[in-house]
Amino acid sequence: MENKELYFLSKVSDLFAGEINISELIDRLKEFLKEYIEFEKLAVYVFDSTTNTIRNCEDNWSIIEDNSPIYETYEKIKEHDFVINSKAYKLPPVIGEINLSISSIFMPLIKDGETFGIIELIFAKEMPVDREFLFLMRVFSSQISLKLQNIVLNEQSKINVEFHDSMKNIAKIIETQYELNYIVPLIGEMLDRFISDHLIYIFLRSDDEFKLVWPKACNDERIYEAINQLTIDTEYILTNNDKIGAFPLISDNEITGCIAARSTLDKLSKRDISYLEQLTRQSAITINRANTYAKVLQYATLDALTGLNNRRQFELRLKQEIASTKRQKTPLCAMMIDIDYFKKVNDTYGHASGDSVLRTVASIIKEHLRESDIPSRYGGEEFAVLLPFTKIEEAKIVGERLRKAVEETPIPIDKKNINVTISMGLAEFRQEETGEELFGYADKALYEAKESGRNRVCVNSDVKA
Repeated sequence: MENKELYFLSKVSDLFAGEINISELIDRLKEFLKEYIEFEKLAVYVFDSTTNTIRNCEDNWSIIEDNSPIYETYEKIKEHDFVINSKAYKLPPVIGEINLSISSIFMPLIKDGETFGIIELIFAKEMPVDREFLFLMRVFSSQISLKLQNIVLNEQSKINVEFHDSMKNIAKIIETQYELNYIVPLIGEMLDRFISDHLIYIFLRSDDEFKLVWPKACNDERIYEAINQLTIDTEYILTNNDKIGAFPLISDNEITGCIAARSTLDKLSKRDISYLEQLTRQSAITINRANTYAKVLQYATLDALTGLNNRRQFELRLKQEIASTKRQKTPLCAMMIDIDYFKKVNDTYGHASGDSVLRTVASIIKEHLRESDIPSRYGGEEFAVLLPFTKIEEAKIVGERLRKAVEETPIPIDKKNINVTISMGLAEFRQEETGEELFGYADKALYEAKESGRNRVCVNSDVKA
């Protein structure tokens, strides 16, 4: 092996000896590689067995899209040493002369004989390689595998310090929030923040069935098998070689839900189990208080006529969703709805009939929205709707469907049926805006809908539909 190769390995070894996070690690590796070879791209990916996805370590562990060729490469490399130019290779025990001309090489990340990720190296131009280069890359990938494992272990050491803060924060949530749709994601994010080597799932029990409420999906059937074994006398359930744990949320001597943990590395340790038991107990207390508080405030937060959120509750939810959208950088749309010629309904049929129209339109709105959407009676014959995780193109489809449903629904009034229509304005949230500005734009679009003939959906002209 030439001096430059030994020099390269020496620098990499020195780097791995120090404290460094994954992003810094990859940046430094790129610097070292530039001194040795010309390349266009170096990337490190780790397979997440729970969600069956591959994540980019450098890009905040973001998920690689299903249609990416990275998945095919990962399958190829499981039983091989390299994937070169899309073809898998295994180094023979006795190496003869090797001469290849390559444009890309993928190397496995291995722990305990199992492949848990891949390293991608794309060259600036096609280049010849020999056996020394391949052995160098093999050592290089082995070092990265060990360092990645060490980084995770170092992060584990921070758990104890962060644990008590998390317990306090979970307990304090109820001081300012009481809706489970908001509280549960907060608890999930807190658990996820310091239990970095576990995947956390929160289930609530309804009609004797555990329903996932955080995160959005759980594709591991073994987790469902574990949580269905829980009883009121169960402290916790461990399955899958102690890599999956289910911890019941108990209130008033009933199981109200559970927190499940799936280890992405080794089995759950005694320390992990102790932390999760305590956090589950604290979460159960917080969720129970939220349920109790929500019942007390129900009539103070709902509009008595329509059963939708009232104006006060709408303003509170708006602040919550804006904060969540800014934190998670997810899309959010606003919808302002007005019943066309509603005053004429009141003048012709009376206010009791007007109330019936309001209740019917509110029921249609609620029926055609998702559970995660937030409809409210804004005032009079106006309704405001928040559409979390929704882009403007999707919001327009929902709006048109809702407009058509109202138009086609007969409303019984004084022994006959009448039909009403709605006008609607839509706007999509932009990170620099406030909630008031978002609904200001939606209200502007509503005005345009009414001015241009009513019974239509208009998108704020400042937003591309």
